[in-house]
Amino acid sequence: MAEHLISIEDAQEDLLSCGAFLAETIGSSDGHAGALNEIVPRFIAKGEVDLAAQLSDSVEDPFVRDKLLMYVAEKCAAIDDDEYAFQLVEAIEDAGTQSMARERVALQKSAKNDTEKALEIVAELSHPDDAYADIALHQVMKGDEETGLETIEMIDFPLSRANALQNIAVHYLKNEDGGRAARFFDLAYEAAGSIEYFEEKVRAFTEIAGNLVEVGQKGRSIEILENARLFAERIDGVHRDGLLASISLGFLKAGSLDLADKTLDLVGDKTQVAACLIGFSEIFWKTDETGEAVETLEEAYAILKSQRDNEIRDSRARFRLLANVAVQFAKFNKPERGIEIAQENISEMDQLSALAQIAQVCALQGKDDIARQALNGIFEDSTRMFALIGMSDARKEAGEKEEAIGLLNEAAALCETVPQLASRSEAFNEFAVRFQEFGAAEKARAFLHENLETIAEIRDQSSRAVKLTQLAGIYEKFDLQPSEDERAILKELVRKAEVF
Repeated sequence: MAEHLISIEDAQEDLLSCGAFLAETIGSSDGHAGALNEIVPRFIAKGEVDLAAQLSDSVEDPFVRDKLLMYVAEKCAAIDDDEYAFQLVEAIEDAGTQSMARERVALQKSAKNDTEKALEIVAELSHPDDAYADIALHQVMKGDEETGLETIEMIDFPLSRANALQNIAVHYLKNEDGGRAARFFDLAYEAAGSIEYFEEKVRAFTEIAGNLVEVGQKGRSIEILENARLFAERIDGVHRDGLLASISLGFLKAGSLDLADKTLDLVGDKTQVAACLIGFSEIFWKTDETGEAVETLEEAYAILKSQRDNEIRDSRARFRLLANVAVQFAKFNKPERGIEIAQENISEMDQLSALAQIAQVCALQGKDDIARQALNGIFEDSTRMFALIGMSDARKEAGEKEEAIGLLNEAAALCETVPQLASRSEAFNEFAVRFQEFGAAEKARAFLHENLETIAEIRDQSSRAVKLTQLAGIYEKFDLQPSEDERAILKELVRKAEVF
């Protein structure tokens, strides 16, 4: 057997080390890569870059190996170990991933205000525009707007230049400098005008217009959206309807229902029309036009139900929208209608998801009976269990601690009926975190111990290693160490892994 990077002694004492040790013994290339994809970032976060790099390099899947090495190189740049960062970059085999890694290293230098080093790295990139955009943003954030604009002049592609200017505008917007924000949004719009591809141009125009609403320039937003619509109408492809629907929604946010309706009339795909109408309903609800909100949501539902088979371009998207409609009705104080629509959904996954969300919404609204009605419609134990956790969170948000704890206890009792051990493990973590927040540290600790016992029963090697790694994150969060009994479980896991 090949020598382990993780010692047996460490694996028997530490949850993360044990997870990594188990991952090293996985015979399947896909399973090994899948486990380390979860494990390596944990070691990176702990600053153990040497071990993270060695584990990454052991992955047979070239795509996963290169991606993980890129993450380690990025971390090295963040802690100013630039020499090691570039060694790792050179070890990346795929040219595209290697270039991306160089860019990430440059961005780390930019974030640390080492602009000279960042520019030196960027100059060697074949496609440096996005990196220049990030450097310019950090220069502006430091208060050097003039230099930032000079850096933007180094950007060749209009889309990248428009994005860079818009990012700076958003920075000013977040800092409540509406004047500067508006100026940079205008500069972004000017740059976007040079974008060659209509789809990219329309997306940029629509995003800029939406941001201008945030700075109170609704008139200017409408002007840009009208221009976006002209280009969108000239698009002949699958993205046309989605872009027009986004523009329609933008018009409504900018205050023009008439232009929103006229633009929506240009959309041919009923799924896109329905999605846009759901967005309309949310805006109406926020502006206290409750009757209009409900009516518009009913219209969205009617359109989805009216679709013939030959009109449906994406069944999954349609099922998700039906679930969204159901949840929105609950949010609009029509939970019975929401439950009715949710139960019509022939996609079991989307039906269960909608019912779980409705139960949580009703719990937040204090509608216990209807929340229970939605919960009782969930026929799958795992989904019902997580729905109860969501209901508990809603009760906690409403300041009702005892009710929240009661729902958590109910979910925990249901956990025993869930056949999937991986789902149980995920739930035990959720229980532990919440009981810890409620001050029930002893109960939280008991759930963590039970989780470890559950993980030990998982037969799939990759899943076992991943779940152990996730549990390690909870122990670290609470600054816990494995007890003697728990170390005995780790020792047994290691022994079994060594046998295989």
